[in-house]
Amino acid sequence: MIARIWHGKTKASDAETYLEYLFKSGIPAYRTTTGNKGAWVLRRMDGDVAHFTTLSFWESRDAIAAFAGPDIEVAKYYPEDEKYLLEFEPTVMHYELFQ
Repeated sequence: MIARIWHGKTKASDAETYLEYLFKSGIPAYRTTTGNKGAWVLRRMDGDVAHFTTLSFWESRDAIAAFAGPDIEVAKYYPEDEKYLLEFEPTVMHYELFQ
């Protein structure tokens, strides 16, 4: 299994709205892709900035590619992200998961 981790940040004042947006855009896209084993959002408030991390689990790199495209290292963004995100990190991180 592979864990995929994405990070983004918004103004703290946009934190609730962006959280709602994540659950209308990226999280459903993760969860409905064949091979996805779950997806969660973590949020950390840091003064005027809200940090968001999405954590998703996948059965294979091919399953991730079905969601993210052929270069699975590239971060995937949605149209309204431009309204909220303070920057666009170009890549995500992947880890092999062991039990």
